[in-house]
Amino acid sequence: MDYGSRLRLGVIVPSGNVIAEPQIHAMLPEGVVAYMTRLELRGSSEPELLEMSRHVESGAKLLSDAQVDAVVFHCTAVSTFSPSMGEDIEARIAKASGLPAISTSEAILTALRALKAKKIVLLTPYIDSVNAREVAFLQHHGFEVLEEVGLGVNTNAEMAKLSPQIWVDLASKHQREDADAYFISCTAVRSAEVIEEIEALVGRPVITSNQAMVWYALRKNAIANQQPGFGSLFSITSI
Repeated sequence: MDYGSRLRLGVIVPSGNVIAEPQIHAMLPEGVVAYMTRLELRGSSEPELLEMSRHVESGAKLLSDAQVDAVVFHCTAVSTFSPSMGEDIEARIAKASGLPAISTSEAILTALRALKAKKIVLLTPYIDSVNAREVAFLQHHGFEVLEEVGLGVNTNAEMAKLSPQIWVDLASKHQREDADAYFISCTAVRSAEVIEEIEALVGRPVITSNQAMVWYALRKNAIANQQPGFGSLFSITSI
């Protein structure tokens, strides 16, 4: 058994998220481990999202006790709340823990740029206000959102119940010939298992929040493993 001989990641996730951990562990190569801690977040309202963001230092300090190599703030809705939210959270985590920091939003932007994607179809479980902020975030960073579809789901518990087939059906329904990539947003949905099915269907790269974070964390630490089964993004071995 290996306990992180190559990389030990500390990951902060919302308290209600039961999907991110299994997906992250499934994507990590041998020698890389992820240790998790939680901050309170069950719903998607603006006050709840901002309240989670106020406590990132406490999560980072707890993870530093586990002697991790880097700390990841892993919530898409919070890290894309404003154009600079992810960067601000990373700076706070680094100051509190003395460790390198990663945010989901940074991973998403890096993944899209690595794929040379400019025009995106955005599929999410979110309520309208979260979707609108994410569209604004992507537009601010130079991406064109051709279509955005949110399912109006509020809580992590409800998101976890969404069938993976929903994402296949949505991608099929919203196919765009002018799209460069499809982005299935949210760390709390079961999308990892259908990435390659959707890529075959639409003929374009597909990124998800959990996949993009794992890929970015590995590449940022010079780990070039190409994880089979999780999409064409992993074929990009350096950033």
